[in-house]
Amino acid sequence: MSLTNIIRPILMPRYGKIERYATAAEAIQRRVLQRLITQAADTEWGLNHHFNNVNSYEQFAAACPVSNYDDLKADIDRMRHGERDILWPGRVRWYAKSSGTTSDKSKFIPVSPQGLQDTHYQGGTDAVVLYLHNHPESRIFDGRALILGGSHAPNYNLKHSLVGDLSAILIENINPLVNLVRIPKKETALLADFEQKRDRIAHEALHRNVSNLSGVPSWMLSVLTRVMELSGKQYLNEVWPNLEVFFHGGVAFTPYREQYRHLLPTDRMNYMETYNASEGFFGLQSDPADPAMLLMIDYGVFFEFIPMDEIEKEQPTVVPLWGVQPDKNYAMVITTSSGLWRYMIGDTVRFTSTNPYKFIITGRTKFFINAFGEELIVDNAERGLAEACRQTGAIVSEYTAAPIFMDEHGKCRHQWLIEFSRLPADIEVFATALDNALQQVNSDYEAKRYKDITLQRLELIPARQGLFNDWLKSQGKLGGQHKVPRLSNTRTFIEQMLELNQQ
Repeated sequence: MSLTNIIRPILMPRYGKIERYATAAEAIQRRVLQRLITQAADTEWGLNHHFNNVNSYEQFAAACPVSNYDDLKADIDRMRHGERDILWPGRVRWYAKSSGTTSDKSKFIPVSPQGLQDTHYQGGTDAVVLYLHNHPESRIFDGRALILGGSHAPNYNLKHSLVGDLSAILIENINPLVNLVRIPKKETALLADFEQKRDRIAHEALHRNVSNLSGVPSWMLSVLTRVMELSGKQYLNEVWPNLEVFFHGGVAFTPYREQYRHLLPTDRMNYMETYNASEGFFGLQSDPADPAMLLMIDYGVFFEFIPMDEIEKEQPTVVPLWGVQPDKNYAMVITTSSGLWRYMIGDTVRFTSTNPYKFIITGRTKFFINAFGEELIVDNAERGLAEACRQTGAIVSEYTAAPIFMDEHGKCRHQWLIEFSRLPADIEVFATALDNALQQVNSDYEAKRYKDITLQRLELIPARQGLFNDWLKSQGKLGGQHKVPRLSNTRTFIEQMLELNQQ
């Protein structure tokens, strides 16, 4: 009997609760917040902010300041050294290592046992629930799940706490029954050396019946390329004929879409975006025809938002979920069951719907270019690249961009470093198409480009094959959930990459 047919009726009642998102979002989120406040009332944070007297969102917002990692770092350091009841009840043992702030190389995001269950694992379960709803013909559990994750970071471990990539923490704490339907082996999944891990995963997965993939598109593509090398086949569906879905997240899928289509030229393959960060699981693509994701509002996460045009203000407007407007760019603020209180995660989103609340990720608060008032964000870059690829037949593997500031002739422009898996016939034609597309999707960029007065046409430099992986490796960030910085307002990253590009 099909294992999928056994598991499906166990999971599907959850879909009815997700449907309530469309009609009861404010009530659901208010309940989430009150639960978090009640649970943390006797923690040091709760006592300091008088949570016993907080009975509404409005009181919470007045009592608790918006925070970033630097604001919470001292408390998190105490928690890592074993202190209890600081930001969240009890002792938090696990910490997800994330990219650092201006003052620290790394951030250590607390991941409580409750946060694992009511947020991260619930998100993984709901991904399957939504997928099964949209694909009743699925046989996903009749094959293996190839789950690509990161590793522990023992050099950061302390006596009372352990550190790792979020994906490694999830693998380490997952229900052992899940290991019956997933690959690779746990010891392979947690390897720190990505190049060794990639090869071992490919060997372990090659002759298994893989039905689904989960991971970051860039690193998964690297593993699948190795699988193809070992198999000698032309297409991946010849290796795994029952492969039906890739649950992807971590970076935008747009630059990789054509590469996956080339690897898997079959209508049977499905793609579902997930939004699972070190700080929490926030969104799932609920409709295969709609790229926007459904905000998952009944997990251990309470959401607030700051309009991006106020992000630099000392006292910006902060609105709860029921106060957002469609088609407006917001920085996301979260309160979680792992002890992050009104925490600015650094991601920016734009809502496409408020019934239910659906959104797209537009970038990072620190990954943008606004050197000349152009306010270019990652969403603009992805759309511009997609249009340039459509016009020229090129396929982009990786990219980054930064400003070139005014030279002695008063000239300034954006500089793009792009690694192609399929080069355009003419680089300059691609550059012009990209520049024109950016003007179409961003009126500020268009205004600054007017008659070349402020900004000149962008400059495009082709990157050698493997450049971005080499740069990540040089930074100690190869594999796991590490990402190439797409846009930067400074030239720090691109100068490092340009130097490597000459080697």
